[in-house]
Amino acid sequence: MSSTHPKGLDGLRVAIFEARMAGSLADLVTRHGGVPIPAPALREIPLEDNPAALEFVEGLAAGAFDLVIFETGVGVRYLVEAVAPRFSREDLVAALRRTTVVARGPKPSTALRELGASIDMQVPAPNTWRETLALLDERRPVAGLRVAVQEYGKPVPELTEGLAGRGATVTRVPVYRWAMPEDVAPLRSALAELASGRIGSALFTAAQQVEHVVELARAEGIEDALREAFSRSVVVGSVGPTTSAALRAHGLPVDVEPEHPKSGHLVAAVAAAWRGIGKASSGSS
Repeated sequence: MSSTHPKGLDGLRVAIFEARMAGSLADLVTRHGGVPIPAPALREIPLEDNPAALEFVEGLAAGAFDLVIFETGVGVRYLVEAVAPRFSREDLVAALRRTTVVARGPKPSTALRELGASIDMQVPAPNTWRETLALLDERRPVAGLRVAVQEYGKPVPELTEGLAGRGATVTRVPVYRWAMPEDVAPLRSALAELASGRIGSALFTAAQQVEHVVELARAEGIEDALREAFSRSVVVGSVGPTTSAALRAHGLPVDVEPEHPKSGHLVAAVAAAWRGIGKASSGSS
């Protein structure tokens, strides 16, 4: 059986806002017959001299937390780096054994297993704060518990407030933050082409990408043109519910959201659906 994908994108030019996994996403677009247009929309910056991370691990070692929620794989890895001067990997794993470990999805699960840590609960797809709270309600009610949350590049108030509202004492653990790419030229160029109808699809794989796309489009004076293009001629693909919520919060459409919030499923879903959506009349090579 052939392992190649059908050429469902048929030369469609596809803007990719992913940064860290941009190469893999571009390969997927190419394998489906599209033309990837890399346009990284964010970068992850570790928080230097992070006292919150150190206090968190010291608390873990002292048994100060009943439950820890790890939100991202990159956050796990940055946490290991941030506390390395004081805590070895073995020390961190030993500290995690003193608490219940919850992984929000496959990426933090992978990072935790790489570290050698055990995972007590993994949040089911689509891995949002809603599924996190529902899982805890079912398997580990948090009333009276001391809960730490390793955060995204910005807080998720729905999660922390939901935990607090259920009677937990919540400690936020920021490990990294998001910023614009150091070189915004590829993103600026892609937005101009999207606004003018020369790119037929755009793939969003994180909510913060939406914020930066809108921010830069506004700064470039093309926000209205970009919105018009997204509404009329650009097939907008969103990797999952959190990203879709960010798009809708900015009044932008979500044309395709895969059943499973993974990049491969996103590209396959766009390849299967874009013709029937009635957009992307241009934007092919």
